[in-house]
Formats: sequence, structure tokens, C-alpha cells
Amino acid sequence: MIELYTSATPNGWKASVTLEELEIPYEVHAIDLMKNEQKTPDFLAMNPNGRIPVIVDTDADGFTVFESGAIMIYLADKAGKLLPTEARARSRVIQWLMFQMGGLGPMMGQANVFYRYMPEKIDVAIKRYQGESSRLLGVLDGHLSDNEYLAGDFSIADIANWCWARTARWSGVDITPYENLLRWMDQIKQRPAAQSGIKVPYDLSELLADEAGGEKAAETFAKNARTLVNTGDEDT
Repeated sequence: MIELYTSATPNGWKASVTLEELEIPYEVHAIDLMKNEQKTPDFLAMNPNGRIPVIVDTDADGFTVFESGAIMIYLADKAGKLLPTEARARSRVIQWLMFQMGGLGPMMGQANVFYRYMPEKIDVAIKRYQGESSRLLGVLDGHLSDNEYLAGDFSIADIANWCWARTARWSGVDITPYENLLRWMDQIKQRPAAQSGIKVPYDLSELLADEAGGEKAAETFAKNARTLVNTGDEDT
């Protein structure tokens, strides 16, 4: 059994979608970031960095893993799926996983901060992070023009990048010109495990919706989430 400590963020979904795809039994512990539950002594004992997600593998003497990418690798190795064992094939998957962790996630995360959460709108920062997010999504689009998935067969690399790419609207980034990216995103969206995983620990579909109701919900959420910016606890 895997104990999953998480919240409804792209990094949190990376773990829950992976668990769903691998069909590994898990128990969810929802962490309220607004209440700084990720900063409690018990949580910091699992992850000194105070970020979600974290897993505890109760079948492996309570072995604990933090950092979403490390969690995905651990789970894929545990199940023997979604990450090849052959050196070059494995490297291709990890390269695209690192692309998300080192580029797409941090840039979209900063776009979220300046576009959604900061009460003062700093145009140069918004344009900088939205522009870089768009560029990185364009890199995915270009690669997907000749590839069904990012690294051969469907893998943890696809899950990681999809969990962030699907939130582009939240970052204020227009992806409508990226036809290959949209095809790939829709293809993953149809997977039952992906549909289940993005509802953990709760469903944010209204928040990410395009209709007016979704925009109202987004404004309320962003206002409440400003505490994360003020304390430096935003999840990227």
C-alpha cells in the first residue's frame, strides 16, 4: 500500500495519475496548503522541503519518497511499467521528465504566481514567464509532430508534462495554435487513469474550465491562494 500525501496541483496529479495508471493501491491524505499543513513537524519529517507530494511505501518498511519526479520513477520501477529498463529507452523517458521538472513546471509555476496570485501585476514578469511557458509548450508541440508520445510508448514523461500542460489556461498561455500538443493532450485525457488521477484529492475541473463560472471560481481561488505567495509556499 502507498500512502499519498498530496493536494490538487499539477505535481500532486503527477503522483496520483501514475498510481492510477500502474494500478497500485493507495490511500490519499489531503494536505491543505492554505493552512500550511505541509509545514507541520510530521510532514517535514517526511519531506524537509515542505512540499507535496510525498509517498510512504508501507510494503517497503515505510520507505518515504518526496519530489514528484522521484516518486514517479520509484513507482514505475516498483511496478515495472511506464519506464523502460533498457538504458537508452530509459534515458529518453527521463530526459522528457527532466524537461518538465527543470523547465515547464517551474516556468508555468512562476507564470501562475505573477498572473494569478500576486495582487500587484508586474507586466514584465508576467510576459517573461508566460512567454517561456509558451515556448516550452511549443517544444512539446514540435516533438509531437513526429511522435505519438514523448519517448516511444506512453510513459511517466507523458504523465508529468500532461499534468502541467493541461493547466495552460490557468497560467494565461494560449495553446490553441499547438495542434500536435492538443492532439496528445486529448489522447491522454481519454485515459481512465488520467481522468481518475486528476480528481485526487478533489476535482478542480470547474476552476480550469473556460466558461464564465470557471473564471469566477478561478478569481476566488486565486485570492485565497495568495497566502502561498506571501509565505513562499507555492507549489511549482
